[in-house]
Amino acid sequence: MRGAFLRLEAARLAVLGLAMIAPGPTLQTARLTLRPPAREDFDAWCAMMADEETARHIGGLQVPSQVWRSMMAFAGAWTLEGFSMFSVIERETGAWIGRIGPWTPEGWPGTEVGWGLSRQSWGRGYATEAAIAAIDWAFDHLGWTEVIHTIDAANTGSQNVARRLGSTLLREDRLPPPFHEKPIDVWGQSREQWRGR
Repeated sequence: MRGAFLRLEAARLAVLGLAMIAPGPTLQTARLTLRPPAREDFDAWCAMMADEETARHIGGLQVPSQVWRSMMAFAGAWTLEGFSMFSVIERETGAWIGRIGPWTPEGWPGTEVGWGLSRQSWGRGYATEAAIAAIDWAFDHLGWTEVIHTIDAANTGSQNVARRLGSTLLREDRLPPPFHEKPIDVWGQSREQWRGR
């Protein structure tokens, strides 16, 4: 029934010329809105993934056709899995600044809440603020018992975010192909540790 409603709503919005947003919740923090990806996010997402410094630790540079596939995978996961990365919107400006949230592709080393923010939003505490909301949501609504963050050993910025979240380095592991050639650090904590912080 829900699927039929979503198809009808998508058709209605398309007729009206309005953008569709993947089905899922919207979370609010003091400065940010977290919502499922929308078609309107594409240009800002492309700009983020075209910035070498930003893209270095989140899969590398991507041309628009690759960004489109990645964005559609995140949006589709909301429909098929019931969770995925949220688009992060700066409330003051309405600007799309990145994606943060639960992500567990096939073969992933655990139940991850990950993040990737555009460089102009770095250093403002947005990653920590959004990750707190996403981790709360994952534990409360998905029933996860652990949250991890897969972080490149050279990515000190993300390591600092993980520490601010109360996560610790748990182990070294590998991501599934095509990202399996380089070891990755797995940071994280249990639901009990998170709630007791």
